[in-house]
Amino acid sequence: MKFEDLLLEIGGFGRFQILILFILCLPRINLPMHFLLHNFLAATPSHHCAIPHQEAFVNLTMEEVLIISIPREPDGTFRSCEMFSQPQFHLLLNSSLQPENNSIIQHCQHGWVYDHSQFTSTISTQWDLVCEQRGLNQATATFFFIGVTMGAVVFGYLSDRFGRKAMLLLSLVCSLVFGMLSAASVSYSMLAITRTLTGVALSGVSLIVLPLGMEWVDIQHRTFSGILTSIFWSIGNMLLAMVAYLVREWHWLLVAVTGPCLLSIVCLWWVPESARWLIANGKVKQAHRHVLRCARMNGRKDFTVSPEALRRMATDKKPGGSYSYISLFRTPVLRKISLCSGAVWFGVAFSYYGMSMNLTGFGLNMYLSQFVFGVIEIPAKMIMYVLVNRVGRRQSQAWALILTGLCIGANVIIPKPFTSLRSVVAIMGKGFSEAAFTTVFLYTSELYPTILRQNGMGYTSFVARLGGALAPLVFLLDEVWRSLPELTYCGVAVCCGSVAFLLPETLNVRLPEGIEDIE
Repeated sequence: MKFEDLLLEIGGFGRFQILILFILCLPRINLPMHFLLHNFLAATPSHHCAIPHQEAFVNLTMEEVLIISIPREPDGTFRSCEMFSQPQFHLLLNSSLQPENNSIIQHCQHGWVYDHSQFTSTISTQWDLVCEQRGLNQATATFFFIGVTMGAVVFGYLSDRFGRKAMLLLSLVCSLVFGMLSAASVSYSMLAITRTLTGVALSGVSLIVLPLGMEWVDIQHRTFSGILTSIFWSIGNMLLAMVAYLVREWHWLLVAVTGPCLLSIVCLWWVPESARWLIANGKVKQAHRHVLRCARMNGRKDFTVSPEALRRMATDKKPGGSYSYISLFRTPVLRKISLCSGAVWFGVAFSYYGMSMNLTGFGLNMYLSQFVFGVIEIPAKMIMYVLVNRVGRRQSQAWALILTGLCIGANVIIPKPFTSLRSVVAIMGKGFSEAAFTTVFLYTSELYPTILRQNGMGYTSFVARLGGALAPLVFLLDEVWRSLPELTYCGVAVCCGSVAFLLPETLNVRLPEGIEDIE
């Protein structure tokens, strides 16, 4: 007897499974609030060089002081990173006559003055991460995703070795501790280190939540539970816009998005360990207790099963802990799955975070952009729920990612004055991008066997986080050519989407238990 057959007897989608899924959705809401926090944490308000006070300025207004001290851009706005070495009093007569001589222009010498109308403070204004230091500002997102990348490897292995629930609890506790330490940062170095460690911890949450829920659900409801869990990511997206709108000071914003981890830790008490994992690792007594509890909660009170019957379900004599990431590449079919799914994950994450971290290039204000990007994800998920069950996982995955790339590419061609059209294309692109992300989580968890599922999810998540870490740095390419970042996102998404056609279809196929089920 396979575990799928046992689920049919004890109820594969009853009160027991619904309770587990809803509790696991709490940490899921919290994830985007950290993963996309960079948009608000490191936002750079408009700024100009600080001008030291001089006796000659006594009778001048602030606007006049700026006119004689700071050169203008061709569009008439003041430059952010440069000032005149000496006040240019003649500009008071005609400010449109900008000096031709660049030798009188220098970089800011006395720091910067920031517009605080939108943000009380951000890490940019706290540590002057602008102009020459702009790269350090973008790097905070990269440090976080490097942490998430490392965490994917660590927690993928540990959750296959020591169990899903114990590692989820550990990652939530660490997320709470490091998140609060980030909020208390007194230097850029401290923030960079604590954000990296927060990324490591949150990676465990991201990685374990979906398989822990899925391993209790039957084949028929697997897609539904995957989509339901991912809808809570979109709710977290919308909540981030609201929290960031209400909390404009970066220390308190970090406290506000980290606090909910405490609620998740408390609620985890009611979530059982995965019975599939317990059986695969020979912990039959615990599995037996959870299976009977599941049957009782789902109203199957007359159900009985012996621990010996569960013991016979263990597909391999080899204990689950003796498998490693190398096992993903030892056999030919599994090797092909691992290489192709890695490429797809990279493309999905790279394009998703590329779009999500470009809120200001969207035509709306950043809070509204963040909220709209969250809202559009929900219909995208609903449509995917129908498509993955009708068209199949492979076609849905490939086309969602290819269309994401084409939408990003289209906005390079559409002229800037067509803001409405650009906004519509961007929203469509974000919808396709989220559809691709929703599908890849579900698809990957179905491609790998139980004994290697967390290792598989850990490896693909590692590759995805590499994509997430590189995505914010690509924005720095706009100094080479304005459209180069968008073209990079477009090219990667289309190429990686095409690779998805090489993966096997998993629609209505049993979850594989051992490596021989795949081969």
